Formats: sequence, C-alpha cells, structure tokens
Amino acid sequence: MKTRITEMFGIEHPIIQGGMHFVGFAELASAVSNAGGLGIITGLTLKTPEQLANEIRRCREMTDKPFGVNLTFLPTLTSPDYPGYIRAIIEGGVKAVETAGNNPQKWLPALHDAGIRVIHKCTSVRHSLKAESIGCDAVSVDGFECGGHPGEDDVPNFILLPRAADTLKIPFVASGGMADGRSLVAAMALGAEGMNMGTRFMATKEAPIHDNVKAAIVAASELDTRLVMRPLRNTERVLRNSAVDRLLEKEKALGANLKFEDILNEVAGVYPRIMKDGDMDAGAWSCGMVAGLIHDVPTVKELIDRIMQEAHDIIRNRLAGFDAA
Repeated sequence: MKTRITEMFGIEHPIIQGGMHFVGFAELASAVSNAGGLGIITGLTLKTPEQLANEIRRCREMTDKPFGVNLTFLPTLTSPDYPGYIRAIIEGGVKAVETAGNNPQKWLPALHDAGIRVIHKCTSVRHSLKAESIGCDAVSVDGFECGGHPGEDDVPNFILLPRAADTLKIPFVASGGMADGRSLVAAMALGAEGMNMGTRFMATKEAPIHDNVKAAIVAASELDTRLVMRPLRNTERVLRNSAVDRLLEKEKALGANLKFEDILNEVAGVYPRIMKDGDMDAGAWSCGMVAGLIHDVPTVKELIDRIMQEAHDIIRNRLAGFDAA
C-alpha cells in the first residue's frame, strides 16, 4: 500500500509503532520494521544518550529496515541531555524521529541537516498546524481515544482526522483507537495516510514486557480505561486498577487543591514495576480504549499481515461492492 507516509519513511505498510515508555525497545521496534512498518525506540526510556546509542546499535543488528526513535520534550526542571540524545540519533544513522511533548523547533535544523524526517505527535488541529509551520515533515494526530496523553480538548478521531485533512498540507497518520484493518481503512477514508498503534503493539509476542500486562490488555474492554490528572491539566488515559482508583479518590477529595506531589505514589517511577515485573497494581499506566478490540497476542508479523489483508479485503470487496450497487 503506497501513501505519502510509506514513501517518506521508506516502509512497505503505512503502519507506525508509537513510542511507549518501557515498551519501545529494540526487540519490538525491529520486529515492526521487519514486518514492513516503522518501528520506534523510545528514547527517554534509555536513561542516557550512551544507552540510546547502544539500543540503536542493537536494533540495527536485528533489522536492516528503517526504524525511528521517539524523543519526548518534557517541561521539567532538570532537563534530559537532549543534545546528547540528538547526537546519538544522528550518529546512529536513524532516519526517522517521532517527537512529542513540547515544541521541537529548536532541534529540527540538526535533524534535517542529517537527513532525518520528523513526525510530531499532536492532539489538536492547532498544534498540528504549528508543527507544519515550524517544518515538521509529518504529524501523528492523536484522538481522544488514545492511551497516554490525549490533550485537554477531548475531540475523538471521527472529528479530528477530517479536520486535520481539511487544514494540513503535510501528511499525517491517525493515532488512538487503531487496532486492525478496519482502523486503517477508516483512518485513510478520513484523510490520514497511515496509522500509529501503541496499545495494540503491546499485546504482541515480541513486545518486551511482562505477560501480565499483555493479559490485562486482552482481558480489558473499551470501558476499562480512566482519565487521570485532569485537575492538573496533564490528562492521561490509563487502564483501571487499584492504584488508579486511589488516584481518582485523591482527585475527588482534594479538588482544586490537588498537587502532583499528592499522587507521586501512583504515577512516579511505576513503569519498571509494571512492564518488567508484572505488578499490575503498582501504579497508573497508559492504555487506550482500543483494548476493547484486542483479543489475542500474535507475533508482530502476524498482526501486520492480518491488518493489511483485512484492509485490502475491505477496500476491494466490501467498499467496492457498495459502490457497484
């Protein structure tokens, strides 16, 4: 399937694996790339630029296909060594970077000078237009359904994607609620040129996370996520567990007086305990509503091949049949 996204990133299928904390290691990124999509290493999960450089080398040993690195620009008092991470990406020969968080404009010249294409994650049309105006090559448009941070506008993809299509000149992919061939065809019908999947790729054989996490995703329905940190305007969609219930009780009790320090036990440093150790109540962890569409744990290749077969069948048979009628 050929789109501006497949052409831009040199991939066979218009499917991108989004950056995910303590999930996007070389094992998953290489599997996605080998299956014809664009795998992504999550940069800040690696604690130093040297560790990222080593992870890029590991991924290079596992695939000769294009893969990328996610780099999230955080509003923190103690900033990560972003110049070091950028250097590791450039020196590692990576040709795709997924940026997220704060405005990446400061880093675009160095990335573009190295021939790197940049796709920025956005949760609104206005942010997508800003990304286009500063020179991003593509955008990942995240609807309200998405796991992680959906922004504060609460606009789902059935509205957000056609709005983006009406205003953007650069290509974009749909993120949030993406799971199968139906997702891909629907996203493309609404104006996207591919899709970005996070939660769906967590429930694959190659995802380097505990089996408890994969089982929780398969067992969950579309009703099992919750929005946390809304009072702090740092909304995150997470899978419900006892820690999330405690967090929501604190939000309810403290109201406008809630501070980040009040919920540290539920959100700070919990990902290794969940993703590595399988402690499913250790804290809040990002998960999309799309869990309701996930019923198995295939290999990455089985998943991508199935998605593309479903997409082609829908286009050639179901939709063509309607048109002929």
